[in-house]
Amino acid sequence: MEIKLPSKLTNTKRSPFMKWLLEGHVPDSEGPFEPESSKEHKHKTHVWWQVMCLTGVDYFSTLGYQPSIAISAVGNLSPFATMILVLVTIFGAYPVYARVAKASPHGEGSISMLQKLLKAWQAKLLVLVLLGFAATDFIITMTLSAADAAEHIVGNAFFEKSVSNAHAWLIPFTLILLCALGAVFLKGFKEAVGLAIGLVALYLLLNAIVIGKGIQELFANPQLIANWQNSLTAGPKAPSIWQIGLLILIGFPKLALGLSGFETGVAVMTLVKGQKGDTEEHPVGRIKNTRKLLLSAALIMSVLLISSSFVTTILIDPKLVTEPTGPANGRALAYLAQKFFGSGFGTLYDVSTILILWFAGASAMAGLLNLVPRYLPKYGMAPEWTRANRPLVLLFMGIAIMVTMIFKFTVDAHNHEWNELVKRVGASAAEELVKAGKEVKPHTFVEAQAGAYATGVLVLMTSAALAVMITLKRRHRAMRAAFGLITLIFFYTLAANIYFRSDGLKIAAFFIGVVVFVSFISRIWRTLELRVNGVDLDLRAIQFVQEAAQAGGQIRIIPNRPDEKDKAEYEQKIAETRRDHDIPENEPILFLEIGVRDASNFEGNVKVRGYEVEGYRVLRATGVAVPNSLAALLLHIGKLTGKRAHAYFNWGERGPGAYLIKFLFSGEGDIAPLTREILRRVEADPNLRPVIHVAS
Repeated sequence: MEIKLPSKLTNTKRSPFMKWLLEGHVPDSEGPFEPESSKEHKHKTHVWWQVMCLTGVDYFSTLGYQPSIAISAVGNLSPFATMILVLVTIFGAYPVYARVAKASPHGEGSISMLQKLLKAWQAKLLVLVLLGFAATDFIITMTLSAADAAEHIVGNAFFEKSVSNAHAWLIPFTLILLCALGAVFLKGFKEAVGLAIGLVALYLLLNAIVIGKGIQELFANPQLIANWQNSLTAGPKAPSIWQIGLLILIGFPKLALGLSGFETGVAVMTLVKGQKGDTEEHPVGRIKNTRKLLLSAALIMSVLLISSSFVTTILIDPKLVTEPTGPANGRALAYLAQKFFGSGFGTLYDVSTILILWFAGASAMAGLLNLVPRYLPKYGMAPEWTRANRPLVLLFMGIAIMVTMIFKFTVDAHNHEWNELVKRVGASAAEELVKAGKEVKPHTFVEAQAGAYATGVLVLMTSAALAVMITLKRRHRAMRAAFGLITLIFFYTLAANIYFRSDGLKIAAFFIGVVVFVSFISRIWRTLELRVNGVDLDLRAIQFVQEAAQAGGQIRIIPNRPDEKDKAEYEQKIAETRRDHDIPENEPILFLEIGVRDASNFEGNVKVRGYEVEGYRVLRATGVAVPNSLAALLLHIGKLTGKRAHAYFNWGERGPGAYLIKFLFSGEGDIAPLTREILRRVEADPNLRPVIHVAS
């Protein structure tokens, strides 16, 4: 029989607004998508390449800003740095996530892999930290995508001609796009594979046309390639091959945005159609098709990244990219589209880019809405309303808007300092200070967010690579060494990204701090909930309870913390209880011993087994916490027999503070008052509530 704590979210006495806000509340969430066994919530599956388009709105949309960021990071060396990125993608990220797909075929992702390697509170704390980085990844995906979509709006030829000081509209449009994203999710966001297919197909086609035209221009004007080569090797200050390699190595971490999309790919695995013979435990076809999805997306993106980096680096003056108000800033390919084909085609390209970037934000929001209910409420580390989408949407949108404004103020302040420096020492001297490492040139609004985004992405990818390496069996030494090398590459990229752009770590640390703080406050606040999904008694335990109900006027239970579990222990305990509570000799008494499997778990089932020890009847149970399990069992016995259960205690000798800490972290504590308080919250009628007796 299931016993659940009545939830405030299911209370029918609430306002129309609250009914709308909490509509779609999910009582239990087992993953990014509901369990496949649930026919009511089962999602329609699709051919792998169609789902690739859904993940592609996040992955492919980075073409909107990746070429510009690469030029800003390494200048004319952008194509070489991009080649390194492609090698890391094909031979690093893909092998890692191919393994993740096999280890988490129901969309659990890399976080659950690491969680399984640790136990109890260690695992929970690790999950909270990784959730902080995941929140950084997804929130910055929304803000960065909205910012770059706004860049395409204000940089469009028609808009620039129609509006004076068009760049001043960058922040307003960013906020409008974020609010529009939130409005869609407040209304209700359903599977959008069809829309994603159309957006990705149009976007890739337009990019192929622009890049193809750029390659044609390079073949028609070989002098442009020669000039680019001379800029790398000619002149007295030309860097050596080793210096070029060092510059690429230093600048490569700033290109890590091109690695996004893999975590999303495994998160949507349950949408991928498998093959005949797939089972819930072994969906071999789904895993195989997800690997096709990941590899195909990586190959397509690799071709586009390399070709776009050559075209944009050679055909665009770097100043047009690096200047905060430059026409190619944050939109290098869009600049070429307008230059090659005119304002009409350029506007079409801008519209497709705006839509796919906006939809990438939707993908990130969906990831957050699936990630938070999967872990935090189940751990008791979030309020019950976090299982409903709309409150979370409002929360995440508020955070996204706050983060956007923080970046705006940061960029404005840095730009002001830079302009003052240029006024004092001149532009040339300021540039020399940058080269000497004494000053940092101001980032554009899009570039300023790239570090935080890359930090979130790289932490998840590094943790995934580490989890894969650790889970490989020892006999696979060569593979462990290979994945160890991949882990080191990701770790270096992460460390370098944090060193050069520490703002990403600061934002991630803020999210981690908020997640951990709110989680533990919620855990403390919710600790006196029933926290039991069901009570399971074996046949002998049922027999003991029923015979006790028939033999006596009351069902009397002694909760016991066992020591030797022998006749002497039970004999002494029952004598003390009869004496302290004036229980007649002819009244039968049951012993109850509750063990805690994992006190870090917030909820679960209570399993009860009956044993007879030297004539004494003992119920031995396992649960997530002793007071909560005891309360659930007493309620269950009352429903099973129609009689109120009575539990008998003596007061403990420790202070209440020590007992509270012990209860929070070990699931025990001062059992009597805690059990009574839980029962008071669950059963409002004192005449039906089980009775807790405590003697001095």
